[in-house]
Amino acid sequence: MTHQNPKRRKWLYPAVYVFLVVIALLPPIAEVPYDPRDTQDVIWHILAAAIQPYEAWGWVFHVATLILVALAVWRPQWAGRAIPAYFGLNYWVIAAVQTNAVTEKYGFAVHTGALVAEVLLGVLWLWVAWKGRLEVSFRGIPTWRWFLAPLALLAFWTPVAVEGNRVLPNFNPLLLLTSPEYGFAYCLMTPVFLFLLILFYPNVDLFAFRVTAFNGLLYGLFNLTHWASPDTLWMGVMHLPLQVMSIVALGMAWRRA
Repeated sequence: MTHQNPKRRKWLYPAVYVFLVVIALLPPIAEVPYDPRDTQDVIWHILAAAIQPYEAWGWVFHVATLILVALAVWRPQWAGRAIPAYFGLNYWVIAAVQTNAVTEKYGFAVHTGALVAEVLLGVLWLWVAWKGRLEVSFRGIPTWRWFLAPLALLAFWTPVAVEGNRVLPNFNPLLLLTSPEYGFAYCLMTPVFLFLLILFYPNVDLFAFRVTAFNGLLYGLFNLTHWASPDTLWMGVMHLPLQVMSIVALGMAWRRA
């Protein structure tokens, strides 16, 4: 069965996309006043500090994702509800953890746009789980979709080391199970989720699929700024999975709509 939500009004998706853009542009809230021109700096300080207290729990999300993949193979009918429920809850965890922090420069600060978007994505995917609007099957998947697997693996692995303001590659294999960024960072969890949805497409909820992909593309584009500096170039590479998965997902959905 294909969950395509046929005959939606033409204005729906443009309206939702505009809504997501407006949310993404909401300015951060900070204890210390800042010049609007320093918005990106505020966000950088939030992201740099937010996950640190929770780094020891990174393995939980790696193991949980692997269990979900195993469940999809072993009991796909169960995985159809478990996968969207898990990732919906994971969006809420990210909203609670990654979008706020006590920073040295700006005091307590909140990445408002990301907070709102991730709460809404969590609600959306929990609704998909409740309604049973995802069907899991590995049968008949076009070969080309599997070529996206290395990008999903890169996001899942998150081979990153941060030294001051520099972001460097760190290909320690232990990070495949321990990197804290994967489960707590929107831009690294989302491409793994999108990859699974791309595999299962078209048996997904088209609205949730498109909304997730479009929001991912927005944040992927915002993070193109990492390519401008040698110190953050590797972080730009780490956002390629989000950008590519989002573009592919939107292209697939657009052709089907």
